[in-house]
Amino acid sequence: MHDTTHQIGTFVKTGAPQIVEILGGAGLHFAVVDAEHAPFDRNTLDIMVIAARSVGLPLFVRIPDMQAATIQSALDLGVSGLLVPHVDSAEDARRVVARTRFLGGERGYSSSPRFAGYGALGMKRAVDAGNGTTIICQIESRAGCDAAREIAAVDGVAGLFVGRADLALSFDLTDAKAPEVMRATVDVLAVAKHAGKIAGVAVGDVGECGEFAQMGATWFVIGSDQSLLRKGALALMS
Repeated sequence: MHDTTHQIGTFVKTGAPQIVEILGGAGLHFAVVDAEHAPFDRNTLDIMVIAARSVGLPLFVRIPDMQAATIQSALDLGVSGLLVPHVDSAEDARRVVARTRFLGGERGYSSSPRFAGYGALGMKRAVDAGNGTTIICQIESRAGCDAAREIAAVDGVAGLFVGRADLALSFDLTDAKAPEVMRATVDVLAVAKHAGKIAGVAVGDVGECGEFAQMGATWFVIGSDQSLLRKGALALMS
C-alpha cells in the first residue's frame, strides 16, 4: 500500500471543521464529506471546505442526489470533486457531468463563489477550472454493474467507485463480502482500470486494502471519522 498510485482517504460524517484539519495534518490524500448519509447543510459544508483548504486536503463530497442545484451548490463552494451515488446508466452519468460543466453543459455561472476566487479568477479561468471537476460515479446496483463499461466511457467521468453495501442489497443480500458482490466488485474495478479511470472502493479498515488493491483498486475510502474515533475509544477501554 506504499505505491504512490494508491490514494487513501476516509468519509467525514461529523460537521466539525477541526476533523478535516486533523485528517489533513495526518497526511491523508483526500477526504469525502458524506452528505448522502450524514447531516450536512450548505453552510456546514462551506466551513468544511475552508478547513480543507487551510491544510491542503482535497475534499470531495458525496452528494445526496443528482439535482442540478445540489451539484452547483457543492461545486460553487470549491470542493475538489463529487462522489455521485446510485449511477445506474450512462444516461445518469452524462446528466451529472452536464450539470458540472459550463460549456456544453447546464451549470449556471457566477463569479462570486469561492471556486471562482470570489471574482478574482475572471470568467475564462473560472470556467476552465469548473470544467475540470473530478466526477466519480458510485456503482451500487445490478444495473450499474451491467452499464459500468458505458458509464466509464462517458466524457467527464473520472472514475468508478464500488458501493458494496447497496450492491449487496441489490442482490437481496446483507453481506458486502458475499461471493456475488465480490465478483461484481472485481468486474467493476477491472472496467475502471481498463478505461484508465480511478478505481475506488470503500473498506472498513486498512487491513482490507491489500485484497482490493490486488483487484485493481487505487482509491480507498477507509471507514470514517466516526469509525476512527470509535476504534480509538475501544482501544482505550481494552
